[in-house]
Amino acid sequence: MNQNNYFSIHSTIKLEFSTSQIRDFSYNSFLPELSNTKTKRSSIKMEKNSNSLIFSIESSDITAFRASVSDIIGLGKVIENTLKLCE
Repeated sequence: MNQNNYFSIHSTIKLEFSTSQIRDFSYNSFLPELSNTKTKRSSIKMEKNSNSLIFSIESSDITAFRASVSDIIGLGKVIENTLKLCE
């Protein structure tokens, strides 16, 4: 992260799913998008864990952190709406 800042942010977001099949669908949906989100100011790593996805965010400033969280929420909303359409 950028050495000119006085702090950095390390955070974790955990999304829990009702089944591992939905988790895998979500993982495969997030994967291509997250490969494009790494910047000099922020990075997001994702891993599968039982019926959940765990996102680890490292940011060098508040604005970059907010943008990373917003990316995860936005993609999660697309997945949620897709699952509702499939019902």
